[in-house]
Amino acid sequence: MKAAAFLDRDGVVNIDRGYVFRATDFEFVPGTLDAARTLKELGLALVVVTNQSGIARGYYGVEQFNELTEWMKQQFAAHGAALDGVYYCPHHPIDGPAPYRQDCGCRKPAPGMLLDAARDLGIDLSSSVLFGDKASDLQAALAAGIPNRVLLGTDGHDQPADPVPRGLATERYRSLADAVSSMNQRLAKFSALRTTP
Repeated sequence: MKAAAFLDRDGVVNIDRGYVFRATDFEFVPGTLDAARTLKELGLALVVVTNQSGIARGYYGVEQFNELTEWMKQQFAAHGAALDGVYYCPHHPIDGPAPYRQDCGCRKPAPGMLLDAARDLGIDLSSSVLFGDKASDLQAALAAGIPNRVLLGTDGHDQPADPVPRGLATERYRSLADAVSSMNQRLAKFSALRTTP
């Protein structure tokens, strides 16, 4: 089994402009692709986990989301940081028609996407790390048994703005680039942890 770096998408990977579904509106947070390459070089699997309630709300469809995701994956791969997986939740507990209007187990803060990725990709959650910009990201990681939960500033802002319960974030940084730079040696230790069969 391998350790993974889980990345929230909007606000961590790209500037959160609200319901982004076109490549022309998708702008990477500065330094993100270089940081992702470093994570890959350290031996961590790279997995994006993202709530996409815009699908439930009818702002865009699954096909449009998939088209953007394929473009995003190409950008990561071109920078030497190929993604191992992208998991998304199209649901919302209140808005939208069936089957998208539901209280599901995949929408963060529920851990479903993380658990699915662990099962599908052979990930050891106990030696993994999640980078998110909202309390719900960290709550999902905690529920999935991920001990390393890093709160980032949305869009790389100076300070993480989302208030989180005490102890939920194990570390805080301005951006993914800052986090990876500061945590480099510890991240290498995460990736060295393996569960023997």
